[in-house]
Amino acid sequence: MSSHLPEPSHYPSYRKASEKENPTFRGEAHRTRSALSFAHGADTYHDVRPSYPGEVAELIADAHTVLDVGAGTGKLTETLTNPQVLACDPSPDMTRVLREQLGVPTWRSVAESTALGDASVDAVACAQTWHWVDVAKACGEFDRIVRPGGKVLLVWNTLDVGADPWLLRLARIMHSGDIQRPGFYPEVSAPWEITKELRLKWNHILTPEQLHQLMHTRSYWLRNTTKIHDRMTHNLNWYLYEHMGFSEGQALEIAYRTDAFVLTRAVAA
Repeated sequence: MSSHLPEPSHYPSYRKASEKENPTFRGEAHRTRSALSFAHGADTYHDVRPSYPGEVAELIADAHTVLDVGAGTGKLTETLTNPQVLACDPSPDMTRVLREQLGVPTWRSVAESTALGDASVDAVACAQTWHWVDVAKACGEFDRIVRPGGKVLLVWNTLDVGADPWLLRLARIMHSGDIQRPGFYPEVSAPWEITKELRLKWNHILTPEQLHQLMHTRSYWLRNTTKIHDRMTHNLNWYLYEHMGFSEGQALEIAYRTDAFVLTRAVAA
């Protein structure tokens, strides 16, 4: 009997890695629809998405009050050591898990409209968030809520697909669409400019089963149908167990990249 599933060996695995500066969307409607996929799946997200190296939080450690925007389940939030930490995210499921895990003041809002008063925080942090926002509007909002001399921190964790060809193929099977080229710079708008950057490489330990769960946290999975889920599951099982020869429960070193940027207000000429 024939199957609707594709032949995995035909999967385009070794094309050149992405050279994008940012993830690509077909327009605002596509960006919004993709972002809304995170309305569910927060528990899985919290279990398998990695945290952030401690060096990232140190970039804004001198700030008294920090708002983590698009905080998700609090992966970056939990690393912040500032005296006062606040968090917001548009997803009710994400904010539910964040409150349960950390208990920091948390509410639902977006980067373009945070619901905070003027000059109310010393720093804003955005982790895995910036590609979902309207950059000009978010930069304007941060200019309004961040006190003079304050900072904005932008952070990405991405699979280091350049570390080994098998990770590039893994990223494509999982539809990890948020991988930018090494050395990329995010788009920013006035009055903010990038004044410091941090580039790190490290390993995250996951089993094949957890890689399946990680795939379930991707926006492509979350917004798609059971038929697409079956195809992705079939491809990933074939790749991990048949092609790569991994075993259930095997601890795998997954290479990651962290790219972090500190923004400060441009000094007037």
